[in-house]
Order: sequence, then structure tokens, then C-alpha cells
Amino acid sequence: MNVVTWPKGTVKALSRRLRMHYGDKERHAAMDRLYGAFLKPGDLVFDIGAHLGDRISAFRRLGARVIALEPDPGPARAIRLIHRRDPLVTLIQAACGDHEGSIALRISRTDPATSTVSAAFLGAGAGMREQPERQERQEQLWGHEITVPCTTLDKLIARHGLPDLLKIDVEGFEAHVLAGLTRAVPAISFEFATERRDVAEGCLALLETLGRYRFNLTLGDSQRLALAEPVTAEAMGEHLRGLPRSAGSGDVYAVLRG
Repeated sequence: MNVVTWPKGTVKALSRRLRMHYGDKERHAAMDRLYGAFLKPGDLVFDIGAHLGDRISAFRRLGARVIALEPDPGPARAIRLIHRRDPLVTLIQAACGDHEGSIALRISRTDPATSTVSAAFLGAGAGMREQPERQERQEQLWGHEITVPCTTLDKLIARHGLPDLLKIDVEGFEAHVLAGLTRAVPAISFEFATERRDVAEGCLALLETLGRYRFNLTLGDSQRLALAEPVTAEAMGEHLRGLPRSAGSGDVYAVLRG
């Protein structure tokens, strides 16, 4: 078990994020409309990378039961405080990936939403070693590391059942999470970023091996599907490749077709 001393600035960053996530009623209404297209009362949701739990709140407003994974101790504590009286919310303080065991979590002191287990997300490897000034900045921002438990989607399904919706937001580790899944899930969302399009491409390829999915996406924090009709994995890949880098990030939504 880790005894965690939070990096300087983390508590302030968490407080700022909590105000942003829980103080915007219009954002909540938009989120409910979005997820209402994928959920009905009594459904099961896996929230992988729950962060501060605002989407847990949306899923519960829609009547779903939630299994939430959050490995970062700060956000996990916030989720416990907010949802501790709700028997239909189960929090598992762990990461999710392509193996069971443990994994290193790098915690951001300036923005807990960007804490990650993905070395690629941090720009590690040869490219990073060639840019010492960038390496120094990464160490300043993500220099706090702890070891956390890691499980897989297949293990979660074996324990809790097949989810109706699987939401994944894990800062560049999305393809590793989907690599631990061998069964088709009715609806799946995963975060993408224009700086790491290869991760989204990997997710699309993995989902094609699981079933006949069609895809849509939201851009930024719009909480609104951007395409008039769902498209194939190939078309979604082309769409993502065509986005300008300034588009930043968003979420791809995959719906299983019969």
C-alpha cells in the first residue's frame, strides 16, 4: 500500500477541478443528453479513469449502476466523499490495462486530470532524451510517481458483469485498456488527442476485432456528437487524421451493430 504525500499544488488543482466539474449546470444537462443516447435505467457502466466522478454523477442521474476505476489517490478520495452514500457506485482504486499486477502512475501536480500510467503520453523514450529541456519540464510537472494496482477489462467483466457502456479516459493508455478486452461491449467511448492520433488508431483497430461497430465523436468538452450519422472505423480514422492539431482532444463513441 502506498503512503502518498501529494505533490505541492495538487490540492489546489483538485479544488479548482471540482468547482469546474460540479458547478456548471448547463454542462451537466448536456452530459445527460449525450449519455442518455447510450443508457437506460438499470444499465451497467464501467468508468475507466473516473477522475473526480462528474461522469459518475451523470450516469447515476440516468439511473445506471457504476463501476468506477481511479488509481490516483486524490481524485479517488473525492469520489468516495461525493458518492459514499450511493450503493450503486463501486469505486476501485486501480488502473486498467492489458495485464494484471501493478504499474507506475505519474501524478501531475498542476492538473490531476493528466496524471497517467502512459510513458508515451509523457513523451518518454528517444525523442525525450534528445530534448533535455522538455525532460526537465516533464519531471517538474509529473515528477511524483507511485505504484498502483492494475487490472483488465476481462477481469472486471468476470467479477461485475458485461457493461452496457464502457467509458475510457486514461491519458494516452486507452489502447492498452482495450487490449485487455476480448468481448464486444454494446457501447464504448475512448478519449483521443490530436497529438497522439496513433493511440486512437490502435483503439479503432482493436474494436474492429471485437465486433461490428459504428463510430461518432465529440470534440473538446462539447458533450455533443459531431457527425450526423455514425461511420465505419476506416472513415473515423480518416476523420481523426484530418482534424487540425488545434482541435485538441475529444471522445470517440463506438456502438455495436447487430
